[in-house]
Amino acid sequence: MRILGLTLLLLSLAACESTYYGAMEKVGVHKRDILVDRVGEARDAQQDGQAEFQDALTQFRAVVNFKGGDLEKLYDKLDAEYQDSVDAAEDIRDRIDKVESVAEALFDEWEDELELYSSASLRADSERKLRDTRQKYKGLIRSMRRAEKSMQPVLDAFQDNVLYLKHNLNASAIGALKGELAEIDRDVSSLISSMNEAIQESDSFIAQLR
Repeated sequence: MRILGLTLLLLSLAACESTYYGAMEKVGVHKRDILVDRVGEARDAQQDGQAEFQDALTQFRAVVNFKGGDLEKLYDKLDAEYQDSVDAAEDIRDRIDKVESVAEALFDEWEDELELYSSASLRADSERKLRDTRQKYKGLIRSMRRAEKSMQPVLDAFQDNVLYLKHNLNASAIGALKGELAEIDRDVSSLISSMNEAIQESDSFIAQLR
């Protein structure tokens, strides 16, 4: 029953997307244009995500370097930064899913329309461009998904430390958190690097389609 419900939901979402693409085509906005826009939006979401994760790391460092004062206030700031990172990650995942959705629709349409050519040379040229665009897209989505995958270890680590601090607002808790900083620092650096790669791939892909 659960699988059936999920299948119906996916079919419903696909139908909604198809309706949306059809409506946009009527006003002169084609799937290619939508793909360019969505890749740009995913790139921008990753740039925003970099800032959010970096802010969370900065706040975690502030907690670890706590020398006195209002520890609860520091915890509240760290928790807020963690929640912002969660929101940023969800936005990035959603944007990547939307890129995949329109890309699949575009490539299916492009492939189907190859059969409509009467000119063999024009068909061959279009087929070559489809192949090249697909290849470039594979590199793009691979880098996006790699960056997406890199987010989870960071989110998990932040969540663990936020939860620990929530129930241990004292100096000894700060000592326990210090041992976590180096690993979180490495994970955030790796994430930022993966996102930079995906951002560069996005810019390159957009330039090719335009």
